[in-house]
Order: sequence, then structure tokens, then C-alpha cells
Amino acid sequence: MNLRRLIPIFDSSVSSWALEARLLRWLTFTWLFVGLIILFSASYVVADARHDDGLYYFKRQVLWVIASLIGFNFIVNTPLKKILGVSHWFFFVFLTLIFVTLVPGLGKKAFDAARWIAIGPVPIQPSELIKPFLVLQSARLFGQWDKLSWRVRFTWLGIFCLVLLGIIAQPNLSTTALCGTTIWLIALAAGLPYKYLGGTAIGGVMLALLSISIKEYQRKRVMSFLNPWADATGDGYQLVQSLLAVGSGGIWGSGYGLSQQKLFYLPIQDTDFIFAVFAEEFGFVGSIVLLVLLALFATLGLIVALKAKSPVYRLVAIGVTIVMVGQSLLHIAVATGAMPTTGLPLPMFSYGGNSMISSLVAAGLLIRVARESSEAEIVPLRSPEPQNQRQRRTFHRTKV
Repeated sequence: MNLRRLIPIFDSSVSSWALEARLLRWLTFTWLFVGLIILFSASYVVADARHDDGLYYFKRQVLWVIASLIGFNFIVNTPLKKILGVSHWFFFVFLTLIFVTLVPGLGKKAFDAARWIAIGPVPIQPSELIKPFLVLQSARLFGQWDKLSWRVRFTWLGIFCLVLLGIIAQPNLSTTALCGTTIWLIALAAGLPYKYLGGTAIGGVMLALLSISIKEYQRKRVMSFLNPWADATGDGYQLVQSLLAVGSGGIWGSGYGLSQQKLFYLPIQDTDFIFAVFAEEFGFVGSIVLLVLLALFATLGLIVALKAKSPVYRLVAIGVTIVMVGQSLLHIAVATGAMPTTGLPLPMFSYGGNSMISSLVAAGLLIRVARESSEAEIVPLRSPEPQNQRQRRTFHRTKV
């Protein structure tokens, strides 16, 4: 492979891509560019206070973006069949790391949850990195469901359960719910019988209720979500400040960089509540534009799925669309008080290298499916015989 093709601006093959692939590529870059702009505004004040450098988080995010874009371009230029052939190795590596985070002394805690592993100065969050590979493995399983034995089916379903149990044990209920819902919707799109899907859905709801009943802080989040103003300085503080930010944006917003809530009122403003900063600075109109961008991404993702050549490729497109758009909508729902407070980042907006890698790898997979779905199969034609040779054979037959 030409190394220049690993750098997006030098990828000269883009002009030959299918329309959906080119549109998704530019939509991804637009999403990424806007996200960096918002992160700069949301993180500057807190970075200056914590590290005496307002660009501390922004510079690190740019480095992660550069590394992620190299992986992104590698994926869009690699046949999906090859990616599927090695995806299970990455899947099992990240599954192992998920359980490593639960080992005392190895898992790095933040907000009473052990979700990271520190490898030198680089924090690894396996529950984020496993998302695109979970989509690939789910698509492989359910896309070939009728061809597989029950032994293989139960083995992979058990492995998926291990992923969900490992993530919820950290604990990370929001990521568990997102991953579980993604697997379930991919199975639904594959046409699995409703009796299986219904039983799985009931089991997932029961697992969520059990987690909420055991973990007191999760139960408090649910109660504060119902009426955050009842304890505006306690359990409802995050949501109240987020609602104040969103509401004060008005129609047109306060203007870029002019958010007041990011001045140490809104907690976790550069990750879990970055949409609140965006809504305050760009208002209702800006929020609608962002939702339109997500709608365009989802529409293109579904078009790519409909054009996919095989069931597995179609399910990959559907799974990536669910993860990217679904996680974004969940983040927005939390920031606007439509759902209980969770720790889901906004893809390509929130600070964090793991989320950036996961998002761009997922986007790259969708673009790769779009490229392969629209490429016509080239059938080699037999070269025509020279006219004099054809005439000699005709003359010989006539003479005989």
C-alpha cells in the first residue's frame, strides 16, 4: 500500500469512490472539525486552571486525531474481508483488557469506576475501543446465523455476555446499555426470531434494574433525573447546570467562546456534558444543525446498508450507524434532561483519545462498506481474435 494514502489529504483515490463513500468521508471530517472547535472552547478555561495551559487538552486531542486518521485511512483502503478476518483478535484483546481493569492495582479509577488501564502516560479504555469490533463480530455472527451450528451460536452469544458483564462490573451502565442495544438491533436487522429477541430484551432490562438496585449512585442518578431541582446542589447539580447552559443559549446562542456555564459551573464540560456548552454558545439553531448532521449520517448509513452486497456487510453498516448516531443522541438526551445522567462521550466532540479512535475506526468501516457496495465486479473479457486468424479458420472449414 502507498504510504501517502494513509494521510487523508494525500489520498488521491477518493475521486473514484462511490458517491455515498465520498459524502460520508466529508461528513465525518466536518463532524470532526466542528468537534475540535467546540472542544477548544469547552476545555480552555478548565485546562488553564488545572495545568496553566489553556491548550493542554486541545493539543492532546489533536495528536489523537492525527493518529486516529491514519488508522481511519488504513481501514477505508483495506478490503473489508481482510478486516473481518482479523477483527476477532482485536476483539479478544480488548475483552481481556476489560477484565484486567477489574484487577485491583491494574485498573485506573475515576468517579468510582475502574474503566482505564494506564500504559505509561497513555490511558487505555477497552470498553470504548471494543465497540467497532463488537459491531464486526455481531455482524459476522448474525449475518451467517442460518449457516452456523448451535454450538457456534451459543459460544459467541456467551462471549458477548462476557463483554457486557465485564463492562457493567467496572461499573459502566451506560456503555453496557449501548453495547447491548447495538447487539440486539443488529440481531433484529438480521431477522432473528422474535422469541429470541424478546427473551433477550427482557433479560437486558432485568440486568439494568439489578445494577441500579445494587449501585446506590446509579439509583440516585435516576431519582435526581426525575426531579433535579429537588437537590440542585447535590445529586441533581450536574443536570441542573446542564439545563441552565442549554436554556441560556436561546435561539442563536451566546456566541462562540462566550459560554458562562463552562466557567466552573458545569462539571465534566469537556467530555460528558460538552453538548451543553455547544448548545449555550450556538443556541437552538446550532443544535438543530447538529441534529441535521446526525440525520444525514444516519440516512447515508442506511443507504449504504441497503446497497450492501452481503448480509454481513449490511449489518456492519447498520451497527456502525447505531453506535455513532445512537451514542450521540444518548449524549444529547442526557445533557437536555431527557435521560438519566450517564458517562457517554459525544463522538468526535468529547475529549479523549479512546473515544476518538473508536469513532474514526467505526466511520472508516462504514465508508469501506460504502466503497465495496458500489464497486462493480469486473469480469474479464476474452480478447477478440485477429481478423486474419478468424478468416483462415473460416476458409479451412469451408475447404473441408
